[in-house]
Amino acid sequence: MNFSLMYPDPERRSGVKLTEESVNDLSIDFIADALTDVALERAQLRGMMTTITGDEETIRYRCEVFDDFLRFPQLREAMSGLVKRLADLRDLEQYRMDSDASALWSLINRLREVNDYIDCITVIKDTLSSLEIASSGMLALREMVTNIPQQSGFDALKADIDELMQKAQRLQSVTIGVNLDQYLRPEGAGIVALNDTKFKDSGLMSRFLDFASSKDELHHGADHGRSGRFHPASPPTSRLNLENLSARSAISKMNIETSNVTGGDPLSNAIGRSVTDIMRRTVNDIKARIRKYVDFSGFSLISLMPEILFYIRWAQLVEKIIASGMQMQKAQILPQDQREIHLRDVYNLKLAINRIKGEPIDIITNDIDFDDRYRIFILTGPNRGGKTIFTQAVGLAVLLAQWGVYVPAVSAQISPCDNIFTHFPADENDTVDLGRLGEESLRLSEIFKVATRHSLLLLNESLATTSVAEGLFIAKDVVKAMRYLGCRAVFNTHMHDLARNLDTMNGSVEGDSRVESLVTGVHEGRRSFKISLTPPQGTSYAKDIAMLYGVTFETIKQSIDRKR
Repeated sequence: MNFSLMYPDPERRSGVKLTEESVNDLSIDFIADALTDVALERAQLRGMMTTITGDEETIRYRCEVFDDFLRFPQLREAMSGLVKRLADLRDLEQYRMDSDASALWSLINRLREVNDYIDCITVIKDTLSSLEIASSGMLALREMVTNIPQQSGFDALKADIDELMQKAQRLQSVTIGVNLDQYLRPEGAGIVALNDTKFKDSGLMSRFLDFASSKDELHHGADHGRSGRFHPASPPTSRLNLENLSARSAISKMNIETSNVTGGDPLSNAIGRSVTDIMRRTVNDIKARIRKYVDFSGFSLISLMPEILFYIRWAQLVEKIIASGMQMQKAQILPQDQREIHLRDVYNLKLAINRIKGEPIDIITNDIDFDDRYRIFILTGPNRGGKTIFTQAVGLAVLLAQWGVYVPAVSAQISPCDNIFTHFPADENDTVDLGRLGEESLRLSEIFKVATRHSLLLLNESLATTSVAEGLFIAKDVVKAMRYLGCRAVFNTHMHDLARNLDTMNGSVEGDSRVESLVTGVHEGRRSFKISLTPPQGTSYAKDIAMLYGVTFETIKQSIDRKR
């Protein structure tokens, strides 16, 4: 079966990878750490969260599935246990592929694997049948696991497995016969018997030594007593049935290569090969019986494990955030071609994560609308006024919506983006060859090569590493290019002049993505972190820097006066 809880049609999976810059700038690793402290889970979740799809049907499908996981804690509890069972199935599947595993172990693990598979199907069926699930994905899963037992004859399979496991577990010991050459070196070994009791006589070696030192003559022929005759290799399959475990159910013979000089004794390896050979036909017969019921090319349930884990971990995190007093809501998905985003009381998910970790954070929410009026915002405001936090909040809100997860906002309406591109300041160590300005310009150029009118661009203090005049010159062209492209964007900057005379900029370039000014506010002399549609308040990037570091005349004068 080919089924997915992330894609309504698994055959038409669509999506693109976020750039490593976007993954870093949107703090995907930080979020993955908040979801789980298990390294393997983090890797799986990170892989899913670094892929973005703009397909409206897929996103709505995910939103509905997530809604079921969030509404029913008992579903999460049952599925958490299922994930552990599926992990065992995965490990058994990997062990089964180990060519060194003996045929007997292969059989036992296969029986365990099928038994766990049956249990997993039963858990899913019973859990989903007891809940009023509503999503098409979970309803389809319920129907599938309900039909599997009916189509596969699970009752008969379960009975077969119980019987086979009982028979296989009756094997307690193996009786080995060893042929010796003239120097008493092993030259051949065979299985004399498969026994349903353990071998208990610990005096074998002492009796052998007593015999070797006695004057009694050797027996004529090979007297195995009650152990029966020494069986040849490759016996008929009928002899290999585990139903008749006894001294006469025995089976195989193998040659042993030894060194003529040292008399090297690879007896253990030979015996191991002999046991494997003797069991192979029995194992294959039993596997053939099981194949009537289950496809052994790999259980498709295992492929669902990362998806189930994704919904469980996100539902757990969202539940904690809501319990802390913050709003998170299911997004309404608008047509992609509308290129709209409407967020009410949106906040940065990272702040909420830090809050549930115990940090005393006062989280400020904001509204923003991307539509036919404005799609590109130049965001200015004082240092530490929340520009970066807000810019990141918009990107994370869109990402969560497109993953199907509730959005950190009171309400959210989102036209899916085909990709999210970020342009945050680079580490100086990464700019040695080109310099900061050269590196930033190159990254912007690379973004515009692949971005479309359906993309979201988030620029954070871009082009601020050069003089204000030079940065402003390049920044104006970047904003014009975004308007011409038709994308949605937030460009937060200290270059207040970039947000001035926007009517002139909008009129100078054709396009249907208008540019508008946003400002992070200061209310009654305090930073309010509230965003408003208003012209830029400051006069220059240099003034903000001077105020931040206390190098305005007023600040310096106060410092001097205090020392007098």
